[in-house]
Amino acid sequence: MQIDHIPLDRLSVSKANMRAGKKPPDVSDILPSIIKRGVISPLFVRPKPAASDVEGCEAAHFEIIAGKRRYFASIEAAKQGKDDISLPCISLGEGDDAEALEISMIENMLRQNPDAVTQWESYTKLVKQGRSVEDISATFALSELQVKRILALGNLLPRIREACRAEEIDAATVRHLTLATKAQQKAWLALFDDADSYAPRGQQLKAWLFGGASISVSTALFDLGAFSGQIVTNLFEEDGYFADADQFWAAQSAEIEQRKAAYLAAGWSDVQIIPPHEHFSSWEYEKTPKRKGGRVYIQCRDNGEVIFHEGYLTRKEAQHARKGDGDTGAGMTKPARPELTSTLTNYVDLHRHAAVRTELAARPHVAFCVMVAHAICGSPLWAVKVQEQHSRSDAINESIENCIAETRFDERRRAVLDVLGFDPERASVTRQGYDSANLVPLVKRLLELPENVVLDVSAVVMAETLASGSALIEMLGVTLGVSMTDYWQADQAFYDLLRDKEVATAVLAEVGGRPVAEANAKETGKVIKSVIADCLTGENGRKKHEAWVPRWMAFPPSAYTTRGGVATVSAANRAALIAESETASEPDPDMPVVAAEAPIGDAPDVEVHVEAGAAAEVQCEAGESAEAEAEQLAA
Repeated sequence: MQIDHIPLDRLSVSKANMRAGKKPPDVSDILPSIIKRGVISPLFVRPKPAASDVEGCEAAHFEIIAGKRRYFASIEAAKQGKDDISLPCISLGEGDDAEALEISMIENMLRQNPDAVTQWESYTKLVKQGRSVEDISATFALSELQVKRILALGNLLPRIREACRAEEIDAATVRHLTLATKAQQKAWLALFDDADSYAPRGQQLKAWLFGGASISVSTALFDLGAFSGQIVTNLFEEDGYFADADQFWAAQSAEIEQRKAAYLAAGWSDVQIIPPHEHFSSWEYEKTPKRKGGRVYIQCRDNGEVIFHEGYLTRKEAQHARKGDGDTGAGMTKPARPELTSTLTNYVDLHRHAAVRTELAARPHVAFCVMVAHAICGSPLWAVKVQEQHSRSDAINESIENCIAETRFDERRRAVLDVLGFDPERASVTRQGYDSANLVPLVKRLLELPENVVLDVSAVVMAETLASGSALIEMLGVTLGVSMTDYWQADQAFYDLLRDKEVATAVLAEVGGRPVAEANAKETGKVIKSVIADCLTGENGRKKHEAWVPRWMAFPPSAYTTRGGVATVSAANRAALIAESETASEPDPDMPVVAAEAPIGDAPDVEVHVEAGAAAEVQCEAGESAEAEAEQLAA
């Protein structure tokens, strides 16, 4: 086989070429390389046939069987000033068009591109020999970003690169692994090499690396220059990502609070922040200007994005506002000077407030109704938050949604929503933020209800705002005699999250007996968990273990090992220490303690004493009888 260099003016494209056509091909991808290095890969040509089917073809011409794009790119290079262009060609013998077409198809279709790791190895050698990214991109007709992406494979551990070469890992997973630290890559490899474990891939790997939803830097409201956390840059996407979602949300929430304060200072009636797991449904609201009481809703999303909805009221609130409007704005005159100055208004407000709160303190039922309403609707002085029954794990969310406890609590919540006249599909009785429009109507409604119903409402509100994972949970669980066997049974999420083999073996000893645990001690974690499941369900010949919960879930909780790190046990210990300190500080029951000292009626010499464990006892220094004393107290 001989390679000849043939000038451009002696070449043309044959109709037997599979790429033949009147329209010139796109050569923008290979043109920079040909301008710099020329054509390296030879074209396949044959001498002009006796009866030429190529228009304009003369003697000593050759027609191109394969290499049309290289030919047109060389023509374009000549137009741009490259002189004396001749192309390397392999000349074939004269044959029929079928044979020529076969050669054209083989040259174009049976070409295999090198894998990404092989490209990385080759480009790395070029870099070591002094070639820059710009040189490589020009030579191989690639963008500089494409070259950098290939070189980024150098951030991977050798074991991961070999798995990529063997096509054991898909391209998306490889791209995300280039963002991982060496420690994260080692942790992922441990899962990848363990047949009983699942190594996340694709978008799941991205979420695994970032501890949940991957949050782009483009969503940040705060100044990135002042952010102290780590930002991971990504060659495969334009934006970087926050390495720690919790650090991001701390900074984002602080900025949101500043924006909220700015809105309130600008005269907006209210600003409500919608957490990521809730939605702002525009059809439930009406656009309402600031001067008519419209509020601002700040919607947060799981991906870090924050949307500001300015000037909205719920449809119900907007209807009430329209009914209360008098003048529509036409023919409005200059407002009259107010009757009270702001200072006199403040004077009146404080005196009236002092009188009302004094009367309220003497009427516990009314005060309790007002307190419950404040807990539900909020107040300028109150900040009550609902404990979110939500996790970043979809499996945990599904487990909670389907558990017995959540089903029973939802029934109570729906009953309370119905009594109060709220939307039955509302996520919680307690609102997030201050709901000024509904506070007064809610107090009126609570005052109309029987005391036992108000207590039911308060119980649900308190349950919604009870902090998870706290020492109070541990104290209440013991005090209320909560039996977790009434509310929980092992599900798939539990087995998936039980990954410690030592703990799993201890659990097996508890549900199946020590001989069974010892017999399976050398088995994989997957096998041990399957035996645990059989013992709890009574399948595969195992004796069923009834009414079992893990030690950490019971009240009070305990651990299976001495390693520590059990949050429920730590919380229970804190609760016990608090209880012990309270017991140590209690007064001697034999010593009377003065609880209050106040005049009653017209008897200034009467003092109220309370003894520990006894009712209040009134002593009269004037020597009155017990009967007179009782009459005076009754009055």
